[in-house]
Amino acid sequence: VQLQASGGGLVQAGDSLRLSCAASGFTFSGYAMGWFRQAPGKEREFVAVISRNGATLQADSVKGRFTISRENAKNTVSLQMNSLKPEDTAVYYCAAKFGTMGNYYYTEGAYSYWGQGTLVTVSS
Repeated sequence: VQLQASGGGLVQAGDSLRLSCAASGFTFSGYAMGWFRQAPGKEREFVAVISRNGATLQADSVKGRFTISRENAKNTVSLQMNSLKPEDTAVYYCAAKFGTMGNYYYTEGAYSYWGQGTLVTVSS
């Protein structure tokens, strides 16, 4: 099983960035996919999730700015991040949750597989 996140980098406040996560080694279409992030000195937090059929939920802090999407044919999940703020600076992780989105989609423990993370730095 592998989740390979990419697309991070250094951007300025107000810029956009698109993260991608390539999955392999499991039946991608059978999993809800999520993005989490961990800022320096803070705990990892939920960002967004997409169900097997494309329903999405986002954290309040990114609602209206970030969009999660998936392409089951390519085994990829993406996170389009617009209007980036310095407080969005973090390592971003993609994760896979077997089955439905469920009630605990926002908790780390609900996810079976994790990628290695990609660093996003937003300068003011």
